[in-house]
Amino acid sequence: MLKRAGIGAALALLATCVPAKSIHPAEAPRARQDAEILLLEVYKDLRAGQLQDAMSKADALVQAYPNFRVGHLIRGDLLLMHTQPVAQLGAGASGPADKLKDLRDEARVRLQTLVARPGPELAPRSVLQLRADMRHVLVVDATQSRLYVYQNNNGQLKLVTDYYVSQGKLGVDKFREGDQKTPLGVYYITGRVSGPKLPDFYGASALHINYPNEWDRLNGRSGGGIFLHGTPADNYSRPPLASDGCVVLTNEDLRKLEGTVDIGKTPVVIADHQEFISKAKWDAERFTANRLVESWRADLVSADSKRLLKNYSSKFKSANGEDLKTWYEKDMRALASVNGLSVSLSEVTIFRYPSRDDMLVSTFTLESKIGKNRSSQRKRQYWAREGSDWKIVFESMI
Repeated sequence: MLKRAGIGAALALLATCVPAKSIHPAEAPRARQDAEILLLEVYKDLRAGQLQDAMSKADALVQAYPNFRVGHLIRGDLLLMHTQPVAQLGAGASGPADKLKDLRDEARVRLQTLVARPGPELAPRSVLQLRADMRHVLVVDATQSRLYVYQNNNGQLKLVTDYYVSQGKLGVDKFREGDQKTPLGVYYITGRVSGPKLPDFYGASALHINYPNEWDRLNGRSGGGIFLHGTPADNYSRPPLASDGCVVLTNEDLRKLEGTVDIGKTPVVIADHQEFISKAKWDAERFTANRLVESWRADLVSADSKRLLKNYSSKFKSANGEDLKTWYEKDMRALASVNGLSVSLSEVTIFRYPSRDDMLVSTFTLESKIGKNRSSQRKRQYWAREGSDWKIVFESMI
């Protein structure tokens, strides 16, 4: 029998790891009891004072996932409770202090985010509209060390699953090569590397994202080689702050994630903190953002340059660093001054730029018609709020 003193200590230990609220592992979108769900079941039993059940589940956890070091850490604490109270995670473990801290941080983050999962009535504020052919969007919350997978159901977003992830050793907001930070922004998965070409360090697979994107380059951000990738074979997972800038998943989770990814189409939205809002508020913000883009389209076909230029910021810069006047004369005047111009927009995506409440990025296909002549181009615009107005600060063809 575990000593009664250990029960109080176990509950104190649990209180330091998870919020004082009910834990409902059955609410998890994933049906299979993977390592995280088993870990949560251990703590559910601890909260209920069922230490023998917790011990049995911890045994099952490390047996099923022998390279899951956090599982071994928790199991060691449970064994120690046979003889003495346990005041902190890893009390029964030995080893370098920094390694123990990493394991404690991982255990704490996993448990906190599992009970804080956004409900089905909420949507990520950063994703306002997807193209119809985009099956999923990946939403990364760096503060929570979490990647959420949302399915595109006829324009509505549905949370289908989520995964624990590691990020850069020095956090987020990457600026230069080697700064060990994960970038913040809207990116796309552009390629996949797997098999013998991939070193074991990257695990089962590596999904490349297009950092730096055009906004990064415009703002002097550099570097590259940012992936969503797995872990070495001898380690189930890595601590929350552990990579050189990549987003790291377990190999098991990465394999499942790959089934939701379409190379060249799947967006990856990485934010320091993701805000989840009601569907009503999300619909209202999406409507406002679409109205901005539609207003720009109407001004483009007006053949009134002053009316069109009111959509642009005085701080506008082109991909080549040109100011608004130079760029407009070279790239837009010929199209915008034509009478009888017909323009339609399709395949529209709109994102609220991560960690920037005052910026939107919209991408669309612009189809123009002048008499019998037709043309099509893919265009991207970055809109920034200036006072009460929204203005385009960057625009390019992609």
